[in-house]
Amino acid sequence: MTQRPEWLKDGWPELRDAPPWVMQEMIESEPEVLERIAQTVDTTDVALLLRGPGPVTVTGCGTSEHASMAIAAILSEAGTPATPREAFELSLDPPQEGSVIAVSHEGGTWATVEALKAARAAGRPTALVTARPEGEAATQADAVLATPEVDGSWCHTIGYTSPFTAGLALAARPDAGAVRSLLDAGVAMRAQAAEIAADLGGSARLIIIGSGADRIAARELTLKIEEASHIPTSMRDLETFLHGHIPACDETTGLVLITADRRGGAKRDERAEALERASRRVGIRCHTLQAPPAPDGLPAAAGALLATAAPLQWLALELADARGVNPDLIRREQEPYREAAAEHK
Repeated sequence: MTQRPEWLKDGWPELRDAPPWVMQEMIESEPEVLERIAQTVDTTDVALLLRGPGPVTVTGCGTSEHASMAIAAILSEAGTPATPREAFELSLDPPQEGSVIAVSHEGGTWATVEALKAARAAGRPTALVTARPEGEAATQADAVLATPEVDGSWCHTIGYTSPFTAGLALAARPDAGAVRSLLDAGVAMRAQAAEIAADLGGSARLIIIGSGADRIAARELTLKIEEASHIPTSMRDLETFLHGHIPACDETTGLVLITADRRGGAKRDERAEALERASRRVGIRCHTLQAPPAPDGLPAAAGALLATAAPLQWLALELADARGVNPDLIRREQEPYREAAAEHK
């Protein structure tokens, strides 16, 4: 164990010399924690808020923004139309009708607190999904949906999956065991992620591609890779990448294609196959990460997002291992990055 340095504050992730990193423990905890959320989290107060008139806006920042996108997709598929918005943008231009649900895993993100304040000032009912109901964001929420586990790593994994699993419970509780079995299957896929990481770890740049609900997973994986292993990474929609981005890519580029959302069937498969062919023609190292199939009882968006969560998180972790990087502090063990982080607190 590394001796505690002066800059390491209380409440920061545990500083370790070598793997296993805290991030690994968080990934391995997901099947049990997410099943518990899906079956037992108290959704009563937020459900009452959703019954009010007008549209639902879901907001967050960083990983929590991706979780808010997932919640919006899950609610919309269940018949409650919801629109995601980034927290800072919402704080500048709050909705003038309907309710606002914010996601802030640790309950103190500045932009999300500002978004909730602006929504309240505009007369909007507000709700918060968080693992820290005692945090500042909760003081700006009319209803709080608390998840049970605070992520021990700043390269958030359970901090991404907990809020949108709570959104799944809010939309309609899944069959008992459905969430756990899917997460167990994903956690078992570390070896596949390690093989992909071994091929892509030397890339100068990575591109993550998705369509449908996989667009959300692609955004989250992009963030996880940049946080965990510091490889410049971009997210592209499937068709957008085909339309114009290939000229900027070559043999130094790695690509990960996510294909868990089965809506669209053969048409989406054909475009994915076209992307693979085009990528290989210009030397891009292209991988399709295979996710476990979701149980029939899970809605399509939630099933795809839960199926991809652990495999993609393993990929981010394995890339960090391949490059000899500790993912847990997202580079804040280095003074310039601590100072940069302090600029946006």
